[in-house]
Amino acid sequence: MLWGAIGHNQVLGPVIFQGLGPGPGNGVTAQRYMDQVLHPHVLPFFQAHGNWVFQHDNARPHTARATQDLLHYSGIQVMPWPALSPDMNPIEQFWDLLQTQLNRVVPRPTTVADLDRAVRQAWTNIPRQASNTLVRSMHRRCQAVIDANGGHTRY
Repeated sequence: MLWGAIGHNQVLGPVIFQGLGPGPGNGVTAQRYMDQVLHPHVLPFFQAHGNWVFQHDNARPHTARATQDLLHYSGIQVMPWPALSPDMNPIEQFWDLLQTQLNRVVPRPTTVADLDRAVRQAWTNIPRQASNTLVRSMHRRCQAVIDANGGHTRY
């Protein structure tokens, strides 16, 4: 399971979640999200850069009261995100770019360590211009939802 973030001229990640496994409670929980993403990556970024808006979807770790409280008390403005609209998030196309990079890896990773290295290398191979283009598309994405009265868009 991966986490990453993009902003204009900024890329955070990738964060490869640790301690996940099969069974209830062994996925990405609010506590793991806070411990492995928010505390080590998001909070320091916002403290250093200020005046940014954080956007994540409505996954349970993101909407948990503890997560919301942490972001609120840390002074991080969070963009409200409509239900059932994950494809509006420009990070989705960034994940596609990452997958394209990973598909080019030869030989294919056969261990977790190989996969970790391949993901990190693929992440750094994505040009900054590509993420900037995705970030700049956010206004068009929002306008498309407004124009479609909340219905389907090309995004």
